[in-house]
Amino acid sequence: MTSPQRFSIGPAGAEIAMLQWGERGKPPALLVHGTGFVAAVWDEVACELASTYTVYALDRRGHGASHKPGAYHFLDYADDVRRVMDALELRNVYGIGHSAGATDLLLAAKLLPGHFTRLFVMEPTVMDPRATRSGGLNAESVARVQGTLRRRAEFDSADAVFERYRTAPAFADWTETSLRAYVRHGFAPLDDGRVRLCCTPEIESAILHPIYEVMEQVYAGDARGNPFASLAEIDCPVRVTTSGKSGPIYWEMARRAVSLIPRASTQVFQDAGHCVAQEVPAAVVAAVREFAK
Repeated sequence: MTSPQRFSIGPAGAEIAMLQWGERGKPPALLVHGTGFVAAVWDEVACELASTYTVYALDRRGHGASHKPGAYHFLDYADDVRRVMDALELRNVYGIGHSAGATDLLLAAKLLPGHFTRLFVMEPTVMDPRATRSGGLNAESVARVQGTLRRRAEFDSADAVFERYRTAPAFADWTETSLRAYVRHGFAPLDDGRVRLCCTPEIESAILHPIYEVMEQVYAGDARGNPFASLAEIDCPVRVTTSGKSGPIYWEMARRAVSLIPRASTQVFQDAGHCVAQEVPAAVVAAVREFAK
C-alpha cells in the first residue's frame, strides 16, 4: 500500500490534520471517521479508492493531530468540513463518513450546497427534529458519558496498546492494518517513552455528550440551534447504511436519516458491526463503487 501524504490546513492552534491518498487531478473523495478514531483508520478503504479518486481524510477536531478547542457541537464539525473543502478548493466531492463523522458530511451539505455529488454514510448520528423530547439525558446515558472519563489514557508503549486492544470486544473484528493505524496515529508519544490517547477521556466525554442527546432526541444545540432539519434540504443522492451486528440505536438513527433526506437509499452490511470500514474494508469499497455508478 502507498503511504498517504500528511499535511494540515488552518492556522496554528486551529489546524485540521489531513491525509491524502493518490495524486490530485482525479475526482475528490472525502472520508470522515467516527468518534474516538483518526483519519488513518480509513487506510485500507482509501488505498483501494485512490485508483479512481483523489482521497482525503481528516482528523476530526478533538482527535489525532487536529486542534482540540473544547467546542464539539455538530455544527462545529460540519464547519470544519466546510473549512477543509474551501481550503482545498474541492468541488463535486464524494463524501464518505462513519457514525458522527457521517453526520459531519450530512450537515456540511447544507453549508456547501452543490458541492457534493453523493454521500455514503455509515450509521450516521441523527435525530428527528420533528419528534424532540424535553429534558436532559437519562441516568443511563449520563453514566455512559461519565464512564468515558475512566478510560485508560496512557500505556507503556504502542505495542502494549495494540495487545490490549486486540482482545477488546470493540476492536475484536477490526483488521490488523486498521487497528495498527489507530494505535500509531491515535496515540501521542510522551517524553518518558509511554504513549497517551490524543482524544483524551476528557475530550471524548465532551464529544459524546451531544451525541447521546441526539440518540435520546433531546439535543437542542448551542446558540445556532438544532441543525438536523437541514437534512431535508440535501441536494444530492445519499446512501445510508447499517450493519447487522451493530446495536438497535444505530438502526433507529439510520431510519431517522432516511425519513429526513429526500434522495436517500439504504444498504445493510449483514456480517459486520458498527465499524464496518475497519472490519470489512473490501465490502465497503465495493459498496462505495456501486453507489457511484
